[in-house]
Amino acid sequence: MTSLLAISDLHIGYQENRRIVEGLRPDSPSDWLLVAGDVSEAVADVEWALRLLSERFAKVVWAPGNHELWTHPSDPVQLRGEERYRHLVKVCQNLGVVTPEDPYPVWEGPGGPVAVAPLFVLYDYTFRVPGAATEEEALALAYEKGVVCTDEMFLHPDPYPSRAAWCRARIAETERRLAGRPEGVPTVLVNHYPLVREPTRILRHQEFAIWCGTELTADWHLRFDAAAVVYGHLHIPRTTWHDGVRFEEVSLGYPREWRPRPTPPGRPRLILSSPGAAS
Repeated sequence: MTSLLAISDLHIGYQENRRIVEGLRPDSPSDWLLVAGDVSEAVADVEWALRLLSERFAKVVWAPGNHELWTHPSDPVQLRGEERYRHLVKVCQNLGVVTPEDPYPVWEGPGGPVAVAPLFVLYDYTFRVPGAATEEEALALAYEKGVVCTDEMFLHPDPYPSRAAWCRARIAETERRLAGRPEGVPTVLVNHYPLVREPTRILRHQEFAIWCGTELTADWHLRFDAAAVVYGHLHIPRTTWHDGVRFEEVSLGYPREWRPRPTPPGRPRLILSSPGAAS
């Protein structure tokens, strides 16, 4: 039974999570694994995890999360912004891991053919709470409530003037690439952030949603004929449907989050598989 599987938010800086990653193995040697970001804040840890997984799965596809893009004081690699992202892309490419800068691989297994498209589009503070008409107002409300993403300290947009500007540049480039995919082939879109606003409505603190995506991707699942959309970031694993398209939040999350769940932690989510495969 060949399967297209997905997981995100491995956060292997936690020893419990690292042990879970050490135990990740495919059910079939032809299984693919989609990794939708937040492997670690440290480049060496990202490389360790993706090397391990690429040696086990037939293909590994990676989309960056915000944590990989942090320039954390504890990481010996102090590259910032675009330069850090490009460095991570090279690390992945040296391992044979597919990145947002590579040609989209076509899954020919069950449910295919589909073009598997890892995305990197960031956020632009447009997922705002009512009453916040501008980015500045939304940020002010978040700071007032004490709900502030650590990105504001460690995720630098260099050489762009802001994270929102970097997001807009990534949107333009990604739209161009998606429009040029093989004609008539549906997609599986893999992004760290949800492509639509609706999944963020479940957040306890709605002020945090401004760090969770952009309104500019709200129709991508329709425009680019998505068979499924894979994302993480919210640490709320679940399946939702939007305009008839299946969205899968596939995060492992922090130990304090997965410990209370009744299901075993770190089991990759099934995206496409042979008939009869376990979900």
